[in-house]
Amino acid sequence: MLDEVKPVTPAQIHAARARLEGLSAVSPLVACGVSPAGKSVHLKLENLQSIGSFKIRPIGNAVLARAPAELADGIYTTSTGNSALGVAFMARRLGIAATAVVPLNAPQAKLEKLRRLGAGVDMRPVAEWWQAIRTGSLAGQRGVYIDAVRDPASLAGDATIGLEILAQYPDVEAILIPFGGGGLACGIACAVRALRPDVKIIACELTSAHPVKAAFAAGAPTDTPHEAGFVSGVGFGTVLPEMWPLVKAMIDDVVTVSLTEVAAAIKTLVECNRVVAEGAGAVSVAAALSARYSATKVCAVVSGGNIDNAMLAAILEGRIPS
Repeated sequence: MLDEVKPVTPAQIHAARARLEGLSAVSPLVACGVSPAGKSVHLKLENLQSIGSFKIRPIGNAVLARAPAELADGIYTTSTGNSALGVAFMARRLGIAATAVVPLNAPQAKLEKLRRLGAGVDMRPVAEWWQAIRTGSLAGQRGVYIDAVRDPASLAGDATIGLEILAQYPDVEAILIPFGGGGLACGIACAVRALRPDVKIIACELTSAHPVKAAFAAGAPTDTPHEAGFVSGVGFGTVLPEMWPLVKAMIDDVVTVSLTEVAAAIKTLVECNRVVAEGAGAVSVAAALSARYSATKVCAVVSGGNIDNAMLAAILEGRIPS
């Protein structure tokens, strides 16, 4: 088992913000085009980052925090696509090699972007890919493994989103965040806890793939069925054991939504805000628009927008992609 992941400090977070200046954008925070009666829903648009997701922050900071000599043999990561895009982007920027280890069911839109950025793509069966995530390495890969979840530098990169939300929406009551490996939710929470401990941090998952909800119910990480459908990047089989103490300390509540609700949220974002979100990025929006969380001033983090065109077209036609 890997070492227990600890909270990052304000000093680490501010150092990350300085490193990321000029690399990641201060993403817009806008009012959702539709909000339930009596509720104000705002959207933190991380889908507008250069690689189409928030992952430029954790990956960018984790890479830039290392000495150039460490990176000479290149970098690699295990990912459903967005962390890999961050690694590919940084490798191209620095002139080094990049490899993306992705599951066989990785979205085509992300694979195409990876190849355009010049990354090598190593496709693995889902079970083998997930085991590589759990161990934080993969035999036979050359270069430095970039961990988008457990590396303190990655958490600090994620935390910069929390600083921005508090500055852009000072009276926010709750921040709803898609939960994949937990880096995004816990990183944001580290920043928010230091400045506004009254703001609630809400993990968002699928009713059909909910490891955080299961872990809270059991009091420990537990293996759960994974039926994420067209949504990738959230709802993995279990909470990583080394992340559990931080998750337990930082997450106030869990909201689950159905695939139908996620598809409806994607359609709503396009029609009412002209915003394109991938499935994982819309999980938080679906939760915010539902009646399952009652805070009146909420921010939903739209974590990414790398969705296949065919999938988006099906959703806009009112269908649930297979």
